[in-house]
Amino acid sequence: MDDVTLRRLLDEVATGTVHPDEAVARLRRLPFADVPGARIDHHRHLRQGMPEAVYGPGKRPDQCVAIVGELLAHGDGPILVTRTDDAQRAAVELAHPGFEVHGRTLVWRMPEPDRPQRIVVCSGGTADWPVTEECAVTLRAHGFDPVVLHDVGVAGLHRLLAELDTVTSADAVVTVAGMEGALASVVGGLTGAPVVAVPTSTGYGASLEGVTALLSMLASCASGLAVVGIDNGFGAALAVTRMFPR
Repeated sequence: MDDVTLRRLLDEVATGTVHPDEAVARLRRLPFADVPGARIDHHRHLRQGMPEAVYGPGKRPDQCVAIVGELLAHGDGPILVTRTDDAQRAAVELAHPGFEVHGRTLVWRMPEPDRPQRIVVCSGGTADWPVTEECAVTLRAHGFDPVVLHDVGVAGLHRLLAELDTVTSADAVVTVAGMEGALASVVGGLTGAPVVAVPTSTGYGASLEGVTALLSMLASCASGLAVVGIDNGFGAALAVTRMFPR
């Protein structure tokens, strides 16, 4: 339940459109609702302006079905299930059709873009695409219309410089890169906009499955760079969303 829905409910009680007992029944689901194996945080949208999302790994298909069903029936805003597998997608498609598929992310109630901020997502290489896509679809689910620049890593710096106007005109930039993670420092030195860096687990032996990129980004000489965890495109998108509250 978000601010708008709560105010609408209170107005409906005040005008007699909704009986107080019905309002109480709806409010009982705040701050959370129990489903098998999970407690759905309906209060999160009211607290943070962003509804709860569903992290797929580790959940049984039937648990995904139950969680999505509760969010569809009693939640507001977009519903995201991230990093799904084939069994999870098949189960929720049977129980709750009507979602969009973006890589391994499923989205119900995808909104039309309504936020004016210009967000740019820069991907270091094609291998970073899954994390880049997770970030971009999460931004879209929260009302942004991000510009995605693919394969603009530092191994061919001219590819990024060809998009310099796009990067420097952004209100916020997300960089997604593995290997040595240098893209974040380069972008952070080119723009005055907030930059959120996402290290990815792509790279050869000494990249240590993203640890090298993570440490490089954390040690960046580009002042004010914010860094999220390895492969956390979802978290980067939510960090940007917090920068521009409605």
